Amino acid sequence: MNFGEDDDLARAIALSLEEAHRNREVIEIEDISEDEEDRFQAELRQALAASQDQSPNQAADARSASRSQPSATNTQTYPEPSTQPLTTRSETGLSSFLSERAQMEKERLARQKRLRPDIISTTTCNEDDDDDDEEDEELREPPVKRQQIFCSYGVRPGNNSPSSSSQRDAAALRHAPANVSTINPLFWNGELRQTATQHGEPRKDGKKTFRLTEILGNKSELALAIISSYSLDLPWIYEFFDSSVPVIVVAQPDPSGETSLKYVFPNWIRTTPFLRGGRGCMHMKFMLLFYKTGRLRVVVSTANLIAYDYRDIENTIWLQDIPQRNEPLQNDSKALQDFPTVLQGVLHSLHVQPALRTMTKDNHPNLPIKSIEELGMRWDWSKVKVYLVPSISGKHEGWPAVVKTGHPRLMQAVRKMGLRTGKGRSSKDIALECQGSSIGVYTTQWFNEFHWSARGESAEDWLDEPRRRREKLPYPPISIIYPTKTTVQKTTLGEQGGGTLFCRRRQWAATKFPRDHFHDSRSKGGPVLMHSKMIIATFRQALKGQKTPDSDTEDDSDVEVIEPAVGWAYVGSHNFTSSAWGTLSGSGFNPVLNISNYELGIVFPLNSLEHADSVACFQRPVTKYTAGDVPWIQEESIYHRNE
Repeated sequence: MNFGEDDDLARAIALSLEEAHRNREVIEIEDISEDEEDRFQAELRQALAASQDQSPNQAADARSASRSQPSATNTQTYPEPSTQPLTTRSETGLSSFLSERAQMEKERLARQKRLRPDIISTTTCNEDDDDDDEEDEELREPPVKRQQIFCSYGVRPGNNSPSSSSQRDAAALRHAPANVSTINPLFWNGELRQTATQHGEPRKDGKKTFRLTEILGNKSELALAIISSYSLDLPWIYEFFDSSVPVIVVAQPDPSGETSLKYVFPNWIRTTPFLRGGRGCMHMKFMLLFYKTGRLRVVVSTANLIAYDYRDIENTIWLQDIPQRNEPLQNDSKALQDFPTVLQGVLHSLHVQPALRTMTKDNHPNLPIKSIEELGMRWDWSKVKVYLVPSISGKHEGWPAVVKTGHPRLMQAVRKMGLRTGKGRSSKDIALECQGSSIGVYTTQWFNEFHWSARGESAEDWLDEPRRRREKLPYPPISIIYPTKTTVQKTTLGEQGGGTLFCRRRQWAATKFPRDHFHDSRSKGGPVLMHSKMIIATFRQALKGQKTPDSDTEDDSDVEVIEPAVGWAYVGSHNFTSSAWGTLSGSGFNPVLNISNYELGIVFPLNSLEHADSVACFQRPVTKYTAGDVPWIQEESIYHRNE
């Protein structure tokens, strides 16, 4: 790709950054001192000056030499491509500037850590710590999770020093070869796979996996990327993209919870959505990858954009390639709940439109899309057979708003698949296996609330019942899939690898906590832990004579009947917690749904029990905890007590 002269590029970057500071839409979110910011800007000017001093011929020679440099070899397999250490590259001109810019971003994060150690941690990636308050669980939001912004490096077995382990891991990872096929397959009908891990390849079940490089495809063909993550290592993920590709990164806001925009690299804008009172998480993990051919790849993931999630622990990836239409459609207001319409609503809630507008105005007038609404008009979504299920942080009041998000949206998706259980004597029951990396504070009323939506039944049936009556209901058939302490210890990384799995002793020891619903979580791939979030729902016939309240207020005219089907599966960022799925209150006439987090996942039907076994990332049938089993509680491990 022609980048132009280095001095012209440097001036363009400087003008872009200057414009970014002038533009009211671009808001700084870092709460750092003016001296620190002045120092950072001075370092940036030094890098620009160094780039300008480099002659065009020298820069061209350096780029040519860089392209012809052979890849290093390594006996270990990693999911990331080869990248040299940012501080030791020999390239000059443009590539030198970008490397220095990435290094300065690292140094800035280090300075920010010194100033705000409560926000940035460099030792753990505990974004799934769902620390709900036990008092008045249905009405109160949990405190915000501890965010991990810069957490690239995992741990190795047999080494108790996090610092030395991180240094060796970083060096090995950036010198690792790019293990990518020259042929990039396309997935026009969608594909669901686990991520590759260095301790689980080849997988015991023989299934194919995704690496990050395979998800992104040929990076030289990218025209725009919109990516989202809670834990975020910007210098690390930056290396996977060509420097000329515009990228919008959706990330966790600062403690104020206000929306913001900021240039973090040339051509990279970070945007953050609103969080009410600064509480909750922007927990979505997804990618929208626009290619120069017109193709769009949609990725819904459980993995954060950090090396650890693509190397040491299993995650789940669903992706599908979407062709561009020959002629754009008119915006169809009737398709209120189809995949692109729901996706468009998600992007608006995440503050993506201002980022697109800013990027278009500054230096990218020819982006593949300039408006979020173009997604539904310019791409053909007819082959997408999964249903998108978002959770949007905030208070949602009234049925039109409530059914668009959280577990009521799951209820609506179940109905659209034609998998509603029904009510009365002829109804089906449904058993849920809910697997995740974080345990909430559970009550029988919330279990039944979620289970009713999982059946495809409306909360109108129970919202007007007295709370005391709901508190006395038995727990529904829901199995919690979470690893025991013994299972964690038996994995290759042992307890050191359990830093992103969360259950607290006070939760487990609570008087009415459903301990008898816990089942062990074991990967089908090998001795590794899983960061995946998944629900496997399978039908079972209701007991003879069982009665449930009837309702004649539902319209099933838009149901897509799926035959045969034994249930459905969910994959996405939602842990099985009220923070992720929401809690209903109010009345059957005017419901109120409170959700703490931004979450995103997909739901699709299961056509057989064998299909359910194949989709599940965990071993089935699941094994119930025995009398001597306890869940993995990282705060009680010697490796995580200070985190």
